[in-house]
Amino acid sequence: MEGLVMKSTGSWYLVRTNDGELYRCRLRGKIKLKDLKVSNPVAVGDVVAFELEEGGESTGAIYQITERENYIIRKSTHKTAHSHIIAANIDRALLVVTLVSPRTSFGFMDRFLVTAEAYDIPVTLLYNKSDLYDAETAEYQQQILNMYAQIGYPGIICSTVSGQGLPEIQEILANHKTLFSGHSGVGKSTLINRLAPGLELKTNEISDYSDKGKHTTTYAEMFELAPDTFIIDTPGIKELGLVDIPKEELSYFFPEMRERLNLCKYYNCLHINEPNCAVLQDLKVGKISLTRYESYRSIMDETDNRR
Repeated sequence: MEGLVMKSTGSWYLVRTNDGELYRCRLRGKIKLKDLKVSNPVAVGDVVAFELEEGGESTGAIYQITERENYIIRKSTHKTAHSHIIAANIDRALLVVTLVSPRTSFGFMDRFLVTAEAYDIPVTLLYNKSDLYDAETAEYQQQILNMYAQIGYPGIICSTVSGQGLPEIQEILANHKTLFSGHSGVGKSTLINRLAPGLELKTNEISDYSDKGKHTTTYAEMFELAPDTFIIDTPGIKELGLVDIPKEELSYFFPEMRERLNLCKYYNCLHINEPNCAVLQDLKVGKISLTRYESYRSIMDETDNRR
């Protein structure tokens, strides 16, 4: 039998067949993934082959994973030298970010976007909690939206309190498998509950002491909203460590740098201190965002340390 992994709890997987039947499945033995050292061999979004276990009508054993079209991956927080696949076979990703309560850093946003670029996953940024903005913050939010939109990442300013942006998000979801991601506390689960009230996902208040969210989602899970329309809710991410992107290739995953690759004097320019570097020249005149370039340098430093 073949099915789609809807939920992963580490040892058991909820698998949905094409006719909508659900089966609890385990892995049969070890499944090795080519050139990939991961803490979770099977991820939400995987298409797997399984067979029913003897004496069990609703339990099965997974023996094969269909080759993935793409995936979002991060460094494992539990196993050193391992990675963790957040979800696989995604049509698009929605990254929920906030300017206040808590504030999402540019570094986190840019690391997520680099990971998505590496696997050709289109991303829309959801700027949530707009109901908490004053006039000055709202103006700053629009500037950030424009900055990312210019390099290919459209954004929607939204609020679960006022309802702003929710109809536009609904349009994006139709007929796609969409991943929701973001820090804990950015309102991801509350947002999903407004978009799909029947799911009734758990939510938590923000801690007054730290102004940070608490994890409410412990495992990634996929939900069917309508035929061919699925959303994937994921645990809040504190830090996003990049995996297997050599420093020589990093600039390719920054779209504004990629379009200038042939304009630098040296074909292997790293855009650090090389002469006649098109990226550095455009950075000086404001054609490339300083915050984006700082994220690039930060990731480069991490790459050097790791290697």
